[in-house]
Amino acid sequence: MSSSLSVPRLLHWLAGALVAAFLLLMVSKVWPYRNLEPGIHFLTTKSEATNASGLFRFGFYVHITSSLWVLAAGLVQFFPRWFRGRVAWHHRLGKLYIISVLALAAPSGLILAGYANGGLVAKAGFGLQCLVWWLSTWQAYRLARQHRWELHTEWMLRSFAVTLAALSLRSESYLLYYVFGTKPIETYLTVTWLSWTGNLVLAEVLIQAGAARRLLRQAQVFKASASVPPVVA
Repeated sequence: MSSSLSVPRLLHWLAGALVAAFLLLMVSKVWPYRNLEPGIHFLTTKSEATNASGLFRFGFYVHITSSLWVLAAGLVQFFPRWFRGRVAWHHRLGKLYIISVLALAAPSGLILAGYANGGLVAKAGFGLQCLVWWLSTWQAYRLARQHRWELHTEWMLRSFAVTLAALSLRSESYLLYYVFGTKPIETYLTVTWLSWTGNLVLAEVLIQAGAARRLLRQAQVFKASASVPPVVA
């Protein structure tokens, strides 16, 4: 099998297509909230007191909007061949991802964690997810500033793994409820933790298998035109 049709590359593109499809789905889910109308869709699962909270609504709208472009900006970083001859865009989108996670998506997610249904177990699960998201993204940024590109890429893989927790939460919920027959509350509390911890385990497996090194090798095509070393984000 030729390198262009290798199994790892095929899986890479299939995973990218899955995430892109999920992004389009989430755009359709977020669109109805554009008028800031209370008591619709996800908001119907919250009490009147929660919906009346300015802090909750601020965190909710910031989170659902910023998470969209975080997902998009993060996804394209893992296809460095797309940026051949466009290194500046490669770095701009990487900066957009990092700034958006650190300043918007993770902090607003932490606000929402405080209002999560399911008691302390759910609040702790979502809260730790946001803290790990923020810290892994900060570590990736710090390593990029030090020009430690392979370690930077590894931490970006961990950060994006947490970004994809929204996708895992929905797919795992469907699997547990409809295939394994778990009760709704059992399903919810399980995926509250599994959606991001499972992604981190998978990211670690990929890192140990050399995924970060392969991404950097692909990015070598930028060296001739870039004034700085190649970077995944």
